[in-house]
Amino acid sequence: MQYTSLNSLNPPQQRAVKYIDGPMLVLAGAGSGKTRVITEKIAYLVGQCGYAPNKIVAVTFTNKAAQEMRHRLSNALGKQARGVGISTFHTLGLQILRRDLAMFDLNSGFSIFDAEDSLGLLKELAMHERGDEVDIVKTCQYLISDWKNELLRPTDVHKLASNPIEVQAAALFERYQRSLAAYNAVDFDDLIYRPVLALRDNPELLEKWQSRVHYLLVDEYQDTNTSQYELVQLLTASRQMLTVVGDDDQSIYAWRGARPENLGKLQEDYRKLELVKLEQNYRSTPTILNAANQLIANNPHVFEKQLWSSLAPGEPIRIECRTDDQDEVDYIVDSILDRRLRSRADLSDFAVLYRGNFQARLLEMRLQADQLPYRISGGTSFFARNEIKDVMAYLRLLVNPDDDSAFLRVVNVPRRGIGAQTLETVAAYAKNRDCGLLSACSEMGLYTQLSGKAAQSVRGFSDWLLAKQRYLAESPMAAVRELLADIGYEDWLLQNSSTPAAAEKRWANVQFLLGNIEKDLKDRDDEVEDTDQAIEAVIGKLVLRDMLERQENDEEMDQIQLLTLHAAKGLEFRHVYMMGVEERILPHHNSIDEGNIDEERRLAYVGITRAQETLTMVYTRKRKQHGHVINCEPSRFLDELPADCIHWPQRNAASPEANQQRGEQTLSGLKALFD
Repeated sequence: MQYTSLNSLNPPQQRAVKYIDGPMLVLAGAGSGKTRVITEKIAYLVGQCGYAPNKIVAVTFTNKAAQEMRHRLSNALGKQARGVGISTFHTLGLQILRRDLAMFDLNSGFSIFDAEDSLGLLKELAMHERGDEVDIVKTCQYLISDWKNELLRPTDVHKLASNPIEVQAAALFERYQRSLAAYNAVDFDDLIYRPVLALRDNPELLEKWQSRVHYLLVDEYQDTNTSQYELVQLLTASRQMLTVVGDDDQSIYAWRGARPENLGKLQEDYRKLELVKLEQNYRSTPTILNAANQLIANNPHVFEKQLWSSLAPGEPIRIECRTDDQDEVDYIVDSILDRRLRSRADLSDFAVLYRGNFQARLLEMRLQADQLPYRISGGTSFFARNEIKDVMAYLRLLVNPDDDSAFLRVVNVPRRGIGAQTLETVAAYAKNRDCGLLSACSEMGLYTQLSGKAAQSVRGFSDWLLAKQRYLAESPMAAVRELLADIGYEDWLLQNSSTPAAAEKRWANVQFLLGNIEKDLKDRDDEVEDTDQAIEAVIGKLVLRDMLERQENDEEMDQIQLLTLHAAKGLEFRHVYMMGVEERILPHHNSIDEGNIDEERRLAYVGITRAQETLTMVYTRKRKQHGHVINCEPSRFLDELPADCIHWPQRNAASPEANQQRGEQTLSGLKALFD
């Protein structure tokens, strides 16, 4: 296959795609077409350079980005695209664990603990060790996660612990890892932590995976943490065939362990690193880009770049001062309605961005009062719905009988009369026998400690579930559907929902989940002969998806978009409003107190570069916080914007001619609406 679509790329994009002689950093500014460059490069490697699709791996941070990449690549390569390994970092780590189970002392069907499961286990361990000091367990959970991201082992952190909480967390870390092993489980951080440590320590495993990855591409490289950086380095050490795409100006996840300095570190670890800058922006007007450039120039840079656009200059950025937070909300909503009438825009063309979710409350109330449809990014996850969590817990337990968190969720769904005291007896017996709760239910010794009725209920549940487990190996979907029929789950939903319509919707969610499992099983028919492996892989993928993403709203409704600045990254909107552009909000008071303003400035930069046509930044003189009215100051970032790119009405009153023109546009829009 000859690949011939490079003519539609600009010269720097073409250079980024065609360079295959060694490691490359593509410094890609906002709106510069970086995702296209990655997918075009994969197509070029396969279609022009003779790379086998199954030897190419592309890694990004979200399932949504990976799906977009797969879709674009499918259009370019057709069936050949299926062989390319496109995944998130965590999914790649999961593949390494699954393909070498014995090396990681894991059994087939191991569980993946989410944050809630991990916290529950840590609480149990802390209660056992320290009694009443469980209130600091969440801090310990954060510390353990950070240590894993930094690739520290329990023996390392024992030496580094410098205060009582770190000492307790270090002790918990060691016991926590042992308990995960006993449960045949890993947590979310382990999906990268354990593969990296194994690749680092085991030359045979490293050689195996280096031979699997002949070319590696990484998106959003500025968001990598220490463990992700080392995973990339290990996989590419032998060939150094690597393209990473990133933008240090959009690194806004330090609180999640991201290290923007990893971009600069590439020059040290890859001596022949080739650098390409993508500076042409296809999204925003030059006015918006000039403001963004001047703002971010106040941050230190390893690599300098300057975004530019060939579009018309566009409107100046409007900076608006309002009396208080209610006046701020009223102004934003009124302005949206006014612009909608004047330009006949859709509501979905408008986005309101804010630093923290608390800022959206007044805005929601005003939109509801006006009956204006809106969507808040990051609503309830599909996998966070109780009916989905119930079914997923049954599935997790079927493929891993030692998944105690799943056992505890479903043992009384529907109610089986297995009370708390009975469960405590089962748990104590399982602990003494060093086995899972479901395994304990199969041992005769347990029933010497249970009353007749309790024993009957526990044995009935255990025998029934183990029979379903055997049936699962023969016919997975039939077994799952029979399981739900046996427990009368549809009726259970009807009994426990507010209305029959709500129950029907919840049952439809269950059917949607089962349909997706069935589809995934069919897709794997050609890859996996063993039915057990297929169903385990599908369920493992769903558990991981639960942790990685929130269900996207597929309805293309005309709604105003409300979202945090962090959630806005990667998105674009015709008209953007940034609210609360004040000291101690943006920049955040924690960053001010810590003297760390650079990331807050990058966050403001991300917000500005979401706007395609217009941008309005709003601050207030007073604001209610915790029941008190406080005085507010405009953000220092407003003074860092170039004067020729902004319109600040409180400083520069609009001319009578401009006001008249604005009124005529609104009147024209109203007439068009009625026509």
